[in-house]
Amino acid sequence: MAHTVVIFGASGDLTSRKLIPALYLLHQKGRLPKDTRVVGVSRTKFTQDAWRQELTATTQKFAGKEFDAASWQKFASSVFYQPGDIDKLDHFQALSQQLDALEGGPGATRIYYLSTSPALYTAAIANLGASGLADESRGVRRVVIEKPFGTDLRSAQELNRATHQVFAEKQVYRIDHYLGKETVQNMLVLRFANSIFEPLWNRRYIDHVQITVAEEVDVGRRAGYYDHSGVLRDMFQNHLLQLLMITAMEAPARFSADFIRDEKVKVLRTIKQMTGGDFARDTVRGQYEGYRQAEGVPPDSQTATFAALKLHIDNWRWQGVPFYLRSGKAMSCRTSQIVIQYREPPIMMFRDGPRTHMDANKLVIQIQPAEGIQLHFQTKVPDAGMKLRSTDLDFSFAREFTGVMPDSYQRLLLDAMNGDASLFARSDEVEVAWSIIDPILAAWQSPAAPPLETYPIGDWGPASSDAWMKAQGREWFDVCPVLH
Repeated sequence: MAHTVVIFGASGDLTSRKLIPALYLLHQKGRLPKDTRVVGVSRTKFTQDAWRQELTATTQKFAGKEFDAASWQKFASSVFYQPGDIDKLDHFQALSQQLDALEGGPGATRIYYLSTSPALYTAAIANLGASGLADESRGVRRVVIEKPFGTDLRSAQELNRATHQVFAEKQVYRIDHYLGKETVQNMLVLRFANSIFEPLWNRRYIDHVQITVAEEVDVGRRAGYYDHSGVLRDMFQNHLLQLLMITAMEAPARFSADFIRDEKVKVLRTIKQMTGGDFARDTVRGQYEGYRQAEGVPPDSQTATFAALKLHIDNWRWQGVPFYLRSGKAMSCRTSQIVIQYREPPIMMFRDGPRTHMDANKLVIQIQPAEGIQLHFQTKVPDAGMKLRSTDLDFSFAREFTGVMPDSYQRLLLDAMNGDASLFARSDEVEVAWSIIDPILAAWQSPAAPPLETYPIGDWGPASSDAWMKAQGREWFDVCPVLH
């Protein structure tokens, strides 16, 4: 069956850096559905040839060694361009005519990818409906919506309502590129395809869970936008809560989109809401030194570029097991990892001098930059009595599998084309996630807020973050990164 991918915001950075290279590499691997075409739409007055020429240069840059001139020319022959303004209905009607001409008749599956400013989502969806482009009487129609999906619960609900006036929920694919990463997907396999892990994945054996998404870069040219967003909106509501859901969810009855997403939403619904003194006790916020000197940032900005949260999941599996979520800009390194910290043995038989305990077992799932898994455990040092040391076993995707690791957009675009919504957010999931983050954002604007502390560029956040963990008898796993 023919497929058409229509990219709104075709002249933007995401299209040239991620979307077109991902579609091209899927074509090169022979994984795109037969007779797939790509149509770009934006206000820029490109000709067909001019857009193809520009994409040739950018795809060669971002695809790197995988770029092949011959296969690109074959792919580029199926790439088209249509100038259009999202605010103008007649431009959508002109697009509809072009798509009909390209497809040569009914039956094609169309994917509308909104790679635009979030402020344009509502207008784009409304005009897709008004022009008949969302009508499924002539073929399957789906819309892919980039994050952020709203800026708070109210705006997310409004966007959901506007979307559902045009598209049924089964047609909507809210994308978070983190869920397309191989290691995130491998979490499901690790837990539910291996009998050695699942019996230990609960409060009886796990002391706590750490989820860290650290960025080495500062806000850069995004400072003006970032100051209205901050780290909670930028990273926690989507990326970190998604990783928490995958880590904490129960086994779905079947490996299908509805069953998987049902279990993810159950996790969010059981997260204990913070109230009163919880905001000062269970959150840490920071701002890197020099942030206020960035262009577009007020000199007295209170925007957090770092945050750490302690969340509790009130269900049988996780009762009493804290989940620590941490993210920040201008940190020591770029790494995303999940640390499953196991409990110490109930009795420590082997003493090492005055020490009364050893490092407990850890399972470290590294999501980026080098995907893999590492297990930390105790072993005896040879020829040293009963002296113990921590050692590890690790699995690296790059070492075990030949070839280049696929970009997450390859997997997610292919899933959207094939109608698999397993790795996409559902409307209720987005709204429940905002209902967790909104009270924290509100508290941070009130006297209940924890102090906003500065931290040096290249550090792991404010010193209070380490002190906060130590006061709870725990410490952050600060390793950059565990796998290479």
